[in-house]
Amino acid sequence: MTTERVLVTGASGCIGAWIVRNLVREHVPAAALSLSGDLRRMKLIMSADELAQMRIFTGDVSDLDFVVQALEGSQATHVLHLAALQLPFCKADPVQGARTNVVGTVNVFEAAKRVGLCRVVYASTTAVYGPVEEYGPGPLQHDAPLNPRSHYGVFKQANEAGARVYWLEEGLSSIGLRPYVVYGPGRDQGLTSTPTKAMLAAAAKRPYPITFAGRFCFQYVDDVAKTFIAAMRSPFEGAEVFNLGGDSVEVPEIIRAIEQAEPAVRGRLTYADAPLPFPGVVDNSRLRQVLGALPQTPLTEGVAETIAIFRQALAQGTIVPDVL
Repeated sequence: MTTERVLVTGASGCIGAWIVRNLVREHVPAAALSLSGDLRRMKLIMSADELAQMRIFTGDVSDLDFVVQALEGSQATHVLHLAALQLPFCKADPVQGARTNVVGTVNVFEAAKRVGLCRVVYASTTAVYGPVEEYGPGPLQHDAPLNPRSHYGVFKQANEAGARVYWLEEGLSSIGLRPYVVYGPGRDQGLTSTPTKAMLAAAAKRPYPITFAGRFCFQYVDDVAKTFIAAMRSPFEGAEVFNLGGDSVEVPEIIRAIEQAEPAVRGRLTYADAPLPFPGVVDNSRLRQVLGALPQTPLTEGVAETIAIFRQALAQGTIVPDVL
């Protein structure tokens, strides 16, 4: 029997839902902290029996007392912090973005300190970096300078700095992970969600326009979730933030993988000539030094599995083509 008990904040989001799925399938007691209690992403990838094994704490991560109560109530030995508003929502409402993304993260660290946890694992973002033209040729390195150009990136940079202070002043270790373009079932929000929406459209045999182009690291959500869990179990001490890395691809490669999984949409998927502003190749060697080999599902397999999950959901009527 495992001695681990894990609280996942933002568990109703895409990565959080997949973390909970992996923990439940490992028979690790998992509790979900969620603002809304919305389980639709979990229902997409988990059975009713699996959902019944999870405890849910519904409330706002920006409320310190609530976060402390959730940690104490779940008897958590580990916390994985994913709760955040994504880039478009931070742009639309910077005040609420700061409250959720910055105050919420400080609350998680403070609550972890108060209940005696030794480590926090949290989500940062590649958006802490500046435009691609600010960096030299080759992969973006672990120690590349940060220069975010969005409220979202600035908030995440603040969290990285705050994590260092909790280590220096309180001895609370942390690992931050910087996802790039995450795809897979449940990825229905954010600037880079349209490749996944194209996979849903393909499952429904419909056309779809992907809204950006360029080269970027494309990361299957199950791999990302498993990397967060591996970071949680690492004996690492200190406060560090790591790039996730992963397959570097261009949108036409994604479209070909979708067409291979669903030939009915061949020639019906398009993309805009609007490259993402971040470097296209990200080095994750430092993370591999700390965690060892990282899960990395081949593009064709991740796309095929995503479309298969969507097909099943469409057949069962648990999802409609216009809503992921």
